[in-house]
Amino acid sequence: MLLLFDIDGTLIDSGEAGTRSLNLAFWELFSIRDAFRDIQMAGKTDIQIMKEGLLRYGISVDGNLTHIVESYLRNLKREINNPWRHLKPGIKELLEDLSARKDIHLGLLTGNLEEGARIKLEPFGLNKYFPSGAFGSDHEDRNSLLPIAIERFKVLTGKRFRPEDCIVIGDTPRDVYCSKPYGAKSIGVATGPYKAEALKKAGADVVFEDLGNLKEVLDILIGF
Repeated sequence: MLLLFDIDGTLIDSGEAGTRSLNLAFWELFSIRDAFRDIQMAGKTDIQIMKEGLLRYGISVDGNLTHIVESYLRNLKREINNPWRHLKPGIKELLEDLSARKDIHLGLLTGNLEEGARIKLEPFGLNKYFPSGAFGSDHEDRNSLLPIAIERFKVLTGKRFRPEDCIVIGDTPRDVYCSKPYGAKSIGVATGPYKAEALKKAGADVVFEDLGNLKEVLDILIGF
């Protein structure tokens, strides 16, 4: 079984480090303050969000996107060191248990750029649990990420994972939606901006308020 976790709102709360870093990038490059104040980010890929910001202010994507990525990542390395960041409930215990099981593989499926994902996870000591995955730097459409993650784990482990062997775990409807075209299962976790009802409506196979009840979560995962 391949379990693919989202990051922001699911594994961690970065203390809004990502938003601050994007705002800082637009200030540094275009002298625009608080550029993303009215842009919804939850569940989108970083590239998608950056392009949305550029289009909003009438700035060309060509020639600017690379500079935004560089500035964003540079700022993120600093902004992730803040007093508001924290792990979501039960995450460390769950990952410790799952990583010890030989029949389960842990990966990431996230809208974060790969480097940004690693920056966000590093202060919590979580990178060691996730040898690979699919990222917003692989494709700006989140719905295209699952096959990329499957292929990477095939190379990494020598195993052929079918989509139905995969479970996508995330806190937004977009996490749920990205599993649907392929027949993968999905678990919604109401630890982000969306309530459990919204995740159920999106079609999640199972929804948890959080992942703090280790036995309950493991029973569901193993039951799949």
